[in-house]
Amino acid sequence: MSNLEGAPVEASDVRGRVAELHAIREQVRRGPSERATQAQKAKGKLTARERIDLLLDEGSFSEVEPLRRHRASGFGLESKKPYTDGVITGWGTVHGRTVFVYAHDFRIFGGALGEAHATKIHKIMDMAIAAGAPLVSLNDGAGARIQEGVSALAGYGGIFQRNTKASGVIPQISVMLGPCAGGAAYSPALTDFVFMVRETSQMFITGPDVVRAVTGEEITQNGLGGADVHAETSGVAHFAYDDEETCLEEVRYLLSLLPQNNRENPPRVASEDPADRLGEALLDLVPADGNRPYDMRKVIEEIVDDGEHLEVHERWATNIICSLGRLDGQVVGIVANQPQSLAGVLDIEASEKAARFIQMCDAFNIPIITLLDVPGFLPGVDQEHGGIIRHGAKLLYAYCNATVPRISVILRKAYGGAYIVMDSQSIGADLTYAWPTNEIAVMGAEGAANVIFRKQIAEADDPEAMRARMVKEYKAELMHPYYAAERGLIDDVIDPVDTRQVLIRALAMLASKHADLPSRKHGNPPQ
Repeated sequence: MSNLEGAPVEASDVRGRVAELHAIREQVRRGPSERATQAQKAKGKLTARERIDLLLDEGSFSEVEPLRRHRASGFGLESKKPYTDGVITGWGTVHGRTVFVYAHDFRIFGGALGEAHATKIHKIMDMAIAAGAPLVSLNDGAGARIQEGVSALAGYGGIFQRNTKASGVIPQISVMLGPCAGGAAYSPALTDFVFMVRETSQMFITGPDVVRAVTGEEITQNGLGGADVHAETSGVAHFAYDDEETCLEEVRYLLSLLPQNNRENPPRVASEDPADRLGEALLDLVPADGNRPYDMRKVIEEIVDDGEHLEVHERWATNIICSLGRLDGQVVGIVANQPQSLAGVLDIEASEKAARFIQMCDAFNIPIITLLDVPGFLPGVDQEHGGIIRHGAKLLYAYCNATVPRISVILRKAYGGAYIVMDSQSIGADLTYAWPTNEIAVMGAEGAANVIFRKQIAEADDPEAMRARMVKEYKAELMHPYYAAERGLIDDVIDPVDTRQVLIRALAMLASKHADLPSRKHGNPPQ
């Protein structure tokens, strides 16, 4: 037994020992010092325990190994052995369901990871996997503990290995509430979702000092790896918020939409939004003219329960929308082209964004609804040289590999390879519907007429009049709203106002869907 300074003590009876235990626990709860706490507050950051209290249901947290201390020596470590070793681990509940959590305590060694620190994280990750419950990491650490050398680096290896083992088995959410540099950044990158807070959280492999030394570029920490950079430019962060309280509340909301593990379905809730509610507003939201833009978010809001949905990667690859919502209380993943951004065209980033979202939905038994209004893949030298073929193939692979219920609705145009890739019937969509404004074709009528009737147009006395006539003829023959339906390539043409109830009925029918993939170790998806 030891006292608060680590020296042996003697207690004459059980009450004395219990009193000492409570004193130690109180010290653990308070943290290293009031000065360290004030320094954390001065940065606009909450303490690790305050963050856990915001994340979990009140009074539900059970801590694991709060009395753990490191055993390292050298560089002054032997005289500084604080309890918890800079990371708080345990479990609690969110909306009554079990969630595991670990939170770096920046007040202790700057949240840096040492051997004991890593062992605690390894243990709670193993517990989460064994219990089949989500894992949330509250990241606020300065990387590997330099004083412990390679032992600290090996600790990260154990975390990465467990992130990979848990992938697709339990939801993993990384919440960035401070710095995360070097190899430490790869753990969040391996998880399902990354949240960041503006101004106080940063992620990068090499910091501004290294960048300046190597390339001569001057940049701030936030300019290099802040929340807005990763939410808008790199796509590393799925969500970015102005403060920790809002961020952690949104983590709770996301958890309410996810299952505990891959063997369960997402939680279903009773919905007061009628399943047979008609979407009259849809008739005015979407123009019949395929060249006119509109906001696909408003379409989604009209279809889902109470107009509520959580958009993932809202500010990255904005030409495609990936969102979680509910239909008659059942969680669904929605993938939709966004005509307001690049006309809803598919490009490298949109393909990657949607592919990862589809894989997440499939892993956690979330049906996928696809809303199409896509003119094709983005043409250009940059796209071709950037590998649009292999990146677009990621989206194709993700859809083809998904075994959850898949329903697609074609609102307006669906051209070329983009139509096929966006969960067409030919790649395995369970049901495909279209509005009477649909145009499904190899390409737009103007482009098709220029190819097919090039000679006639060139030889005509009035080429423009001939081109207009040929465009009209092509549309009438091959692009009328019922062409695909007549050939069994879509299951029905529906009134837009019925979209919500059609989807809900289809989901009810597909609730017991079972699909087996070929026996294999794993596929080899395009990279």
